[in-house]
Amino acid sequence: MPPAHVLVTGAAGRIGRAATELLMNRGIRVTALTLQNDPPIRADRVLVGDATDPDAVTEALEGVDAVVHLAAIPHRDAGKPYDVYRTNVTSTFNVLSQAGEHGIRRAVIASSINAFGVPMNHHEVAPAYFPIDEQIPADIDDWYSLSKQSDELTAQMVARRWGVDVAALRFPIVESAAALLRISERAELDPATRMREGWSYLDLRDAAEVIYRSLVAEWTGAVVVGLSAADTLVTRPTAELVREYAPGVEVHGQLAGREPLIDTSRARDILGFTPKYSVHDERPDERPDERFDA
Repeated sequence: MPPAHVLVTGAAGRIGRAATELLMNRGIRVTALTLQNDPPIRADRVLVGDATDPDAVTEALEGVDAVVHLAAIPHRDAGKPYDVYRTNVTSTFNVLSQAGEHGIRRAVIASSINAFGVPMNHHEVAPAYFPIDEQIPADIDDWYSLSKQSDELTAQMVARRWGVDVAALRFPIVESAAALLRISERAELDPATRMREGWSYLDLRDAAEVIYRSLVAEWTGAVVVGLSAADTLVTRPTAELVREYAPGVEVHGQLAGREPLIDTSRARDILGFTPKYSVHDERPDERPDERFDA
């Protein structure tokens, strides 16, 4: 059964608004915690506050039975190193530990493909292998990636200490269909720029759906889940991309067609999630508005 009332932190963000809209459309009550409510968020209760503030989170958790924690500084360059790391790890610890103390048993947090460190690394490095999975060796030299790996450790601690089931979703780049089309066009011109991420992406509508699936699927403990669309940002065959732009990267298994270079078996097997949308499906003039239907 889905939860009756969910707290969504970072509800004014791109994924936060999409997740809130989808949950509301499916009859789930939502408390939205946000730093700003402009434009207004559609939710049953909107609280303006900081997810790093213990009092704000205590108030936001009143009456909820699940948590979707998306509040974060979303990029290495979106703030000073200390501020990015402190904000991200403090907010995650604050939200998850208080959820545990309140007896909440299901939480979803936004991790990132950057949790293994390679995509933002300023050294000339590549993934240890393709497809990228949740056990891939980490090589971290930036504070944002470190914060996401720290968040995943916090999820493990909270699951162990309080018995909260926590899904840490390793999102790749997540955008609307129109924005992804522009990103895809740039990647076609210079595929090397997206090699470290395996040319991965996820449509915003699928990001909202996998959050919902994480709330309703049957699983226990803390789990890290890699995510991707069912293809890559570029139209060339995946094996061809690897041969040209990542010739030294070991490939596990055979690559067919434009299959993704993220191992999404956990998303499928644990959460029951299969991505629906592809950046290559529709012509630009036929792209729908972003809808998060029930």
